[in-house]
Amino acid sequence: MRVGLSTIGLVPGTCGGIETYFRNLLEWLQRVNVDDEYVLLCDKKNERAFHIANSRFSVQSYNYAKPSPKWLVRGILRNLLNVDILVRELNGLDLDVVHHPFTVLRPAGLKTPSVLTFWDMQHEFYPEFFADAEMRRRKALYRPSAEEAARVIVSSGFTRQTLVERYGIRAEKIEVIYTGYGPEYRLIEDLDELAKIKARYGLTEPFLYYPAAVWPHKNHKILLAAVRLLIDRHHFDGKLVLTGVATGSSGELAKEIARFGLSETVNVLGYLPYQELPYLYNLATMLVFPSLFEGFGIPVVEAMACGCPVICANVTSLPEVIGEAGVMFDPHAVKDVAEKIWSVWRDPAQQRRMREAGLERAKLFNWQETAVKTVEVYKKAAGKA
Repeated sequence: MRVGLSTIGLVPGTCGGIETYFRNLLEWLQRVNVDDEYVLLCDKKNERAFHIANSRFSVQSYNYAKPSPKWLVRGILRNLLNVDILVRELNGLDLDVVHHPFTVLRPAGLKTPSVLTFWDMQHEFYPEFFADAEMRRRKALYRPSAEEAARVIVSSGFTRQTLVERYGIRAEKIEVIYTGYGPEYRLIEDLDELAKIKARYGLTEPFLYYPAAVWPHKNHKILLAAVRLLIDRHHFDGKLVLTGVATGSSGELAKEIARFGLSETVNVLGYLPYQELPYLYNLATMLVFPSLFEGFGIPVVEAMACGCPVICANVTSLPEVIGEAGVMFDPHAVKDVAEKIWSVWRDPAQQRRMREAGLERAKLFNWQETAVKTVEVYKKAAGKA
């Protein structure tokens, strides 16, 4: 079987968790699949952006990225004649299946059967969170991509259900395959290294941890209001540490922190080096994850793997991910968020129980198993199962 892996249109470093997913999948496919050949399809500028260490994996690059002469010609032909010259090039590769890992088919219309990893349709639930242009893009691409794909991979049963209910996709062509987490997310026993991270970021007091970009669905305002309530009602004297917040909304976040009088309580660290995140999970008293919408929720899994107790929202995919290992709250209700935080914060015995349960739960999310199950989907799509 010859498998194409399409990263055409990807801008490395801008896609967050879905890029992490693909890089790990690519790594593990090279380890577990000894029978098939793979062709990584990418933009010319990205032909060295991915780690290839297996002779059965090759790279085929295309110079259709904006701006380029081929990009211009392709656009003209698509608009005037409805002909996609990139599709013609890919159809000549003699592939059995092409995997599109980023929710939309890039490109659509191939004669080769497609496998699509579909992440979420947040815009169908919270259209107010999206600009008009982004809404038009999603409406034009998301549903047609799911309809055209021979097989669809999702990372949660919740996303599978939404595809069936909102887009009318046949349930039998959707496969739930959980994503994994890297080996760096683990219990860290090196006290000297932990002390260095504490000193580097001034983490001298117990803290709640929330790693999330400041998008509206990440629900930072409710979390800030809950921390304010904790201080007023329970004399909460810990800290709230935020990472990954450097987006266009970071200025608004700073205003909200000041409005709630939390300047001495909230520590905004911004983006941290990837290798430092496991240390934050290990040092935190707990992860608080109030997101309104998640197709999966990888920080929840990462925290559990690091022995960090998790309390999270009781919506979308999060109950499926956390199982019985954590505590959940209504992310729309400030009082409920505050009281659930307090119930765990003041109870070290419960923290220990959650830590142990989380470590066990995290074993369900394994990259090797993700890769093996993904190969089985390739076989089904190609008619070789």
